[in-house]
Amino acid sequence: MYQIVPVAPGEQQMAGGPGGSPLKKKLSHEGRPLVMASMLGCVLVLAAVVAWCYYSVSLRKAQLFKTALLDLNKDGFIIHNQAGAVVFTMTFRSGTLDLDSCSKEGDILSCTQSDSGKLNFFIQTVRPKDTVICYRVRWEELQNKHLVEHVMAYNDSHWYGGAETATQYWPIRFQGEEEPRPFITSDVYSNRNAFGGILERYWLSSNATAIKINDSVPFHLGWSEKNRTLRFQARYQDSPFRPLEGQQTFPELSYRVCVGSDVTSIHKYMVRRYFTKPIKVPSADLFKKPVWSTWAIHKTAVTQEKLLRYAADITRHGFNCSHLELDDRYTADYGEFDFDPQKFPNASGMFDKLREGGFQVTLWTHPFINYDSINFGAAVEKGLFVREPGGELPALVRWWNGIGGILDFTNPDAREWYSSNLNMLKSRYGVTSFKFDAGETSYLPRQFSTLGPLSNPSTFTRRYTEMAIPFMEHAELRVGYQSQNISCFFRIIDRDSVWGYELGLKSIIPTVLTIGILGYQFVLPDMIGGNAYPNHTAGGLNGLPDRELYIRWLELSAFMPAMQFSIPPWAYDNEVSQIKQVMNFRCRKVFYSV
Repeated sequence: MYQIVPVAPGEQQMAGGPGGSPLKKKLSHEGRPLVMASMLGCVLVLAAVVAWCYYSVSLRKAQLFKTALLDLNKDGFIIHNQAGAVVFTMTFRSGTLDLDSCSKEGDILSCTQSDSGKLNFFIQTVRPKDTVICYRVRWEELQNKHLVEHVMAYNDSHWYGGAETATQYWPIRFQGEEEPRPFITSDVYSNRNAFGGILERYWLSSNATAIKINDSVPFHLGWSEKNRTLRFQARYQDSPFRPLEGQQTFPELSYRVCVGSDVTSIHKYMVRRYFTKPIKVPSADLFKKPVWSTWAIHKTAVTQEKLLRYAADITRHGFNCSHLELDDRYTADYGEFDFDPQKFPNASGMFDKLREGGFQVTLWTHPFINYDSINFGAAVEKGLFVREPGGELPALVRWWNGIGGILDFTNPDAREWYSSNLNMLKSRYGVTSFKFDAGETSYLPRQFSTLGPLSNPSTFTRRYTEMAIPFMEHAELRVGYQSQNISCFFRIIDRDSVWGYELGLKSIIPTVLTIGILGYQFVLPDMIGGNAYPNHTAGGLNGLPDRELYIRWLELSAFMPAMQFSIPPWAYDNEVSQIKQVMNFRCRKVFYSV
């Protein structure tokens, strides 16, 4: 049997007293590190989860701001080509994006906030072809902000296009620091710092990138030679642009950037996408035979006797002629449409003689009616002029031949009146066509109103060029905006009789190439030797351009789409006059090219 052995009082206290069991104490000391380790493990796991979540969010944001070779940040975006090289860089100069307001849905990356308030910003990726990728970019202010400006870097590439300018280089060479100014058609002969009469909102780079500014944008262009950047700005304040009726005055800058595999393919895509095609080809005579103008040789002193003698000299020296161009001052006053009887006493007989000699004749015309013309009062009464803002009175303008009104070509009545007068000249005298001079936006008043609203003033230029359509086989224009479909020759602005890049001989090739990039295929490079103005003529005797300059100009023109004489070769000497081999070469060149 078992025997219960009593425990001594001291032993009982040690076994079950307040101090507890030695085993329990040992376990207690060993358990604390385990608890601490467990808590630390939980913290580490939690930190790992947080880090993973943060990484996932960061990764998703990184993916959000990268879309089809484009990287967006708060200050702008860059575009890579397929090889990974940066080919386009745009900086947001007028504001920065709040990236927390950005989201991506499909091929559209959009943001709703900037550092200055609410906006509508998006970049949409478009793949029109396997070899082309485009990005539609739009920054629209939704609060009272006066302008939007983005700055494009050259990225060590050459850029082409934009506008005819007085000093023209190929590729573009912007000089100095220029604040953004309205990108509208202007007469660069009278204002050498303006944009020219032929322009489009299109630029092409040597790294196969192109940019087209939307036509609805109140577009201003500036640049920085130091930073090698172009400044694209949209604004209505202190600007000739006006918002459409009912539209808010908040500015919007929208454009499309396209990247291709090579320069040729991207340019072909942009031209087909944004430029209209010519309806037809001008008269073949203009390619094969030169135009003969009265301007440089006779200026405004032209008369019936001088014109007939000029035509006889062309024939006597054995030259052919596409048409004979009677330039400025055949009317008594500017704005009339019949011959000055003092200078042209028998206009009908003159045209009969010219036709007998095989000449087709074109006449100079323009959109102005001077205040001293007999047609001024009738045009006021019929409401044919561009008017003062909100008024019925014509807004008088100053042009190089005086002061008067300018016809409102948004008004169907003005278009019909002008066209009917041109048709009268054609039917009465057998006039072949017309040289349409002027048409630049710069000749509109600073403040004006037209029957058809002009949110973009250069639309006036477009409306004027449309007047040439019925006469376009032999017509000549010196302005163009969205006018590529008008199948006449577009003449570059008057050249001075000098060698240099400012409206001189060296400017011709860059200007012709620039206009060609803008979609104008039929280019007339102005008169051989230039205008021969006394203060803008290099060397020469008897008011003629320098002989060497004239010869080099002639040789260059033989390779142009068309040739135009005014100062004749026989004005120099027999050696210069014997240039029929150049003309024969040109005829062979045209024949074989066809």
